[in-house]
Amino acid sequence: MNSGDYKYIWQASDWPNWRYDLAALAVPLAEVSRAQGLMMGRLADVGMALRDQASLAALTEDVVKTSAIEGETLNVESVRSSIARRLGVDIGALAAVDRHVEGVVEMVLDASVNCHAPLSRERLFGWHAALFPTGYSGLSKINVGAWRDDASGSMQVVSGAIGRQRVHFEAPPADALDAETRLFIDWVNDAPHEPPLIKAGLAHLWFVTLHPFDDGNGRIARAIGDLLLARADGSPQRFYSLSAQIQRERTAYYDILERTQKQSMDVTEWLAWFLYSLHRAVDQAQHTLDAVLSKARFWQRWALIPLNARQVKLLNWLLDGFEGKLTSGKWAAIAKCSPDTALRDISDLLTRGVLRKTDAGGRSTSYELNNPAKPDQ
Repeated sequence: MNSGDYKYIWQASDWPNWRYDLAALAVPLAEVSRAQGLMMGRLADVGMALRDQASLAALTEDVVKTSAIEGETLNVESVRSSIARRLGVDIGALAAVDRHVEGVVEMVLDASVNCHAPLSRERLFGWHAALFPTGYSGLSKINVGAWRDDASGSMQVVSGAIGRQRVHFEAPPADALDAETRLFIDWVNDAPHEPPLIKAGLAHLWFVTLHPFDDGNGRIARAIGDLLLARADGSPQRFYSLSAQIQRERTAYYDILERTQKQSMDVTEWLAWFLYSLHRAVDQAQHTLDAVLSKARFWQRWALIPLNARQVKLLNWLLDGFEGKLTSGKWAAIAKCSPDTALRDISDLLTRGVLRKTDAGGRSTSYELNNPAKPDQ
């Protein structure tokens, strides 16, 4: 049967017998494996504390970006605090965390930290319930911790204004989900008959195709992919975020998914895209590791300088990539102090050589770190 005989791949007579050209995937497989090896080699040369900080940065990005793909904005500091508390990583003062942030963090950490635990229907239901603690998605009440029932019609992915909507994809009927998800879960838990990275890519595609929940399918598909990537890495500690890379390439991600759903059971094109995106995610993680190492060296350099809590907070903001120019007004607003106090804090750091005035002129004087440590220094 060819793709002209059906509309979606789940309707094919040979579903779900995935096919792919392993020879065509040999190069991206080798390249991403090499990139992973280089990153793990760098991490082997740093202490456990810095590995924890690098993992915290990757997990924070993963949680924030997997929600951003679906159009949800999470508070970065809340996410970071939630993960740090659960992993026992000291980041100083913790930010307030709401239950929605906690739910996404619970799912992402369970997928990675407990990657070797079997996947089960109950585990997936738990993830889903964590994503939707109120039982609502936006203003719509949904089935939580249960497969969708299609009571209001077929599960479709659509875009466009009402009356001019375009259907991108329609999922299998709800009455097929018990059998379909059982087959999928058994395959995930079975010993891999394909390269582990290929299995991660197939799992992501397979779950998205089933679309078994009323909402949250993309986030859970990415969590399942992360679980299998952690198994492939042989480590539950994450140092790169595929979700962040997918968010950076969101349009291409949805395009390749839609094309794949309407082609044959040969999914070589999807797997190639998945592997190249994974490679770019690992390369991006090298920059994250650079930032972690630079931050650590900065604090080593100024370890003997007495600083107050406001100064520590604002210096960390600068080290974490503060956007725009840091003025005394912004310092006062972020530190929740008076303008006079902000100026005293800044003047103290200028005197000690921690900060310097920027060269740019203008109405407001701004400040930056004075020769921050480079990752290779």
